[in-house]
Amino acid sequence: MSETPPNTLQYRFDGPEDAPVLILGPSLGTTWHMWDRQVPELTQQWRVFRFDLPGHGGAPAHPAGSVTDLAQRLLATLDGLGVQRFGYAGCALGGAVGIELALRHPERVASLALIAASPRFGTADEFRQRGVIVRSNGLDPIARTSPDRWFTSGFAAAQPAITEWAVQMVRTTDPGCYIAACEALASFDVRPQLAGVTVPTLVLVGSDDQVTGPAEARTLVAGIPDARLAVVPGASHLVPVEQPAAVTDLLVRHFSTAWQPAYDTTGQLAVVDAPVRPAPVAAPAQPAPIAEIAPAAAAPAQTAGRPDPYDTGIKVRREVLGDAHVDQTLAQADEFSGDFQELLTRYAWGEIWDRPGLDRRTRSCVTLTALVAGGHLDELAAHTRAALRNGLTPGEIKEVLLQAAVYCGVPAANSAFKVAQQVIREETTPQG
Repeated sequence: MSETPPNTLQYRFDGPEDAPVLILGPSLGTTWHMWDRQVPELTQQWRVFRFDLPGHGGAPAHPAGSVTDLAQRLLATLDGLGVQRFGYAGCALGGAVGIELALRHPERVASLALIAASPRFGTADEFRQRGVIVRSNGLDPIARTSPDRWFTSGFAAAQPAITEWAVQMVRTTDPGCYIAACEALASFDVRPQLAGVTVPTLVLVGSDDQVTGPAEARTLVAGIPDARLAVVPGASHLVPVEQPAAVTDLLVRHFSTAWQPAYDTTGQLAVVDAPVRPAPVAAPAQPAPIAEIAPAAAAPAQTAGRPDPYDTGIKVRREVLGDAHVDQTLAQADEFSGDFQELLTRYAWGEIWDRPGLDRRTRSCVTLTALVAGGHLDELAAHTRAALRNGLTPGEIKEVLLQAAVYCGVPAANSAFKVAQQVIREETTPQG
């Protein structure tokens, strides 16, 4: 165990001190215990390093709102321990951290395994909506439905103790850190950059994963040069928990054979001893086929120079209003209204909403008040949703509207309350 400053992560080591380091990264809502059944086998060859996400498993609640931030905290932790080079296996959000490390710091990653991972996890709207649910209702609704997302129905029914463990693991997570992790997944999209992952990579997925399933795995394999695919039958999203023997065997085989030599101080590859498996591995009870996929073409080069305010504007507009709303609005634009939508995107969203002087919560408060004052109820619904996404709670939105009632008039606020009440009911009611 470790003392954990804000810029590092809670961690633990298992295995011989002189062995090569193999890092196991967790999924959103889990702790390092999701890897418990892999550790006995892996520690025969590696010094296994596990970490908890902020606010998970009792880790200090220092929220990290991006995958880049999580990767930097992990590297800071490793730097403090003197660990320079390592193998890395990560599940879901932990896999996203692995991709980030391989893209930005390939000299430190000897080999990579991506489990239940994706170059983009669903849509940004889905994860920001989950953040709204947690902010309004706490983590209990997410915790109760986690087994449905993580396990096949047969496994959940046959393993009630593990199912309850999963529920409690989510329930005891810090809500603010969970919301920040949702934001990290919402903003993660490395599809154009996959060809830049040059370390040996295994992509592993459960055949019945409904969250990041075989389709997402094949996207990774098609984009990462020389990546290999392994599909584990009879497993859903938390495949290391549901099929531990098959996952362990695949990891041992991959890291035993694909451990890339280290770089020397000149940046050239240096010859080092790679971990060697002492004996052939017996096939798992449910064999997981591994297929070679051809490498993808290199990603197109990006244009240098000052970012166009439109590019910033469309990004901010989507983050605040949601992809679905923006897509619908832009799809409705024609030759007559298209220039106006470009004006909004470039200047309202690219210039004003992106200014550093006010945070987005404050800008939402100002916007709601202005819309009430102007009687613009057609825009109020969209910006009530935006306020929730920007971190305002239903109670805070109520206070904004009460304040507006005093200064903008009771009739205007009365109409605004009706619109906001409907939106809040829709956005904060847990599904399922």
